[in-house]
Amino acid sequence: CLNIGCIPSKALLHNAELAHTLQHRAKEFGFSFDNLELNWNVAWKRSRQVSGRLVKGVQFLMRKNKIDTYDGYGQIVDKNTLHVSLNDGSETTVQTKNIIIATGAKPRQLPGAEFDGERIISYVDGILSDQLKKKVIIIGGGVIGVEFAYMWGNYGVDVTILEMLDHLLPLEDPECSDVLEKAYKKLGIKFHTGARVEKIAKTEQGIAVTLADGTTMEADQVMVAINFVPNTANIGLENVGVALTQRGAIDIDDYMRTNVEGIYAIGDVATEYRLAHIASAMGLIVAETIAGHETQPLNYKMLPRATYCVPQVASFGYTEKEAQELGYEVKVGRFPFQANGKALGLGEKDGFIKIISDAKYGEILGASMVGPHVTELLPELTLAHNQELTAAEIARNVHAHPTISEALMEAAHAVMGEAIHV
Repeated sequence: CLNIGCIPSKALLHNAELAHTLQHRAKEFGFSFDNLELNWNVAWKRSRQVSGRLVKGVQFLMRKNKIDTYDGYGQIVDKNTLHVSLNDGSETTVQTKNIIIATGAKPRQLPGAEFDGERIISYVDGILSDQLKKKVIIIGGGVIGVEFAYMWGNYGVDVTILEMLDHLLPLEDPECSDVLEKAYKKLGIKFHTGARVEKIAKTEQGIAVTLADGTTMEADQVMVAINFVPNTANIGLENVGVALTQRGAIDIDDYMRTNVEGIYAIGDVATEYRLAHIASAMGLIVAETIAGHETQPLNYKMLPRATYCVPQVASFGYTEKEAQELGYEVKVGRFPFQANGKALGLGEKDGFIKIISDAKYGEILGASMVGPHVTELLPELTLAHNQELTAAEIARNVHAHPTISEALMEAAHAVMGEAIHV
């Protein structure tokens, strides 16, 4: 996240949003110029500076809390011993009572199309590159795919997304995907859903991607953003018999414990919910468990999910369809941003907030949102769910005016059939 993930990408996405405004909406906001120049290299350097500052902050916290750090590659020898090959070429052994495995995951490659860092790349290569290609195909229309498409597209790259399922962001509510797809069409980002890739081949000029229907597309570069593989190889798991799941992740219980006493695992190496804030929450549970403190297991489905393209997409819990398939009778409340004063002032009227509630008991089962700054609205919803509040209680909570969060209040009123402003 910090070095090659969510932090540098969000810095670049903010640059891309500014680039979009200056290129396409300057007149709307009263700006006029004829010498606009977009410099990706400067934007990229800024992203590295943001990342570097936070890295130094973490290093400071380690020193402040008297935590020893070893820069190198570690392997488990036994449940109380680690062998570390240090980056300076030396080696050392560390003795410990407990081991927490947090080795993350790496981008999954397509068979026969291994990453080369130049023409076939992962998001890691993309985030670390200070140069842009003219034409790029992105395989995978999930979070990484749509964020990179927005980022690159606003800096003049000819981007095409290939998504195997029916929508961009296929794990989100289809209504949110529809709004995003309309925005991307307007932006000029091409995408093909229901597109199964059969072959990736290098050409003299760049790369050729062939689909199952026989269509062939060419580009300078292809980024594969389809999934991740847990980093479990060559870290000594076999030396102590740590069990893996069928998908190759480390198998853990609600308290992050593996099948080996004293060995725990957190983050991408141990869960399919590969989000930094979830890994952090897992880390807190491990620390409390080892310290013998009371802790609270995670309900992963009810944790927040965020995508930082424009418009932003945010959700937690069940979609309307998922809740119905689980047998819930649901009440749904919607509120469009075109009726929200702050959104109109920002010039970002596309999108909506949708709250799904259990009709019988009033439990908030989930929410799906697409629009301006909706990722910032997630904490109110997840806290409400965690504390067993209902939509009625969110609706009665006074929200400042004018704010984007008022749309959340209005959607809660709509669940109760008491919406005023729509």
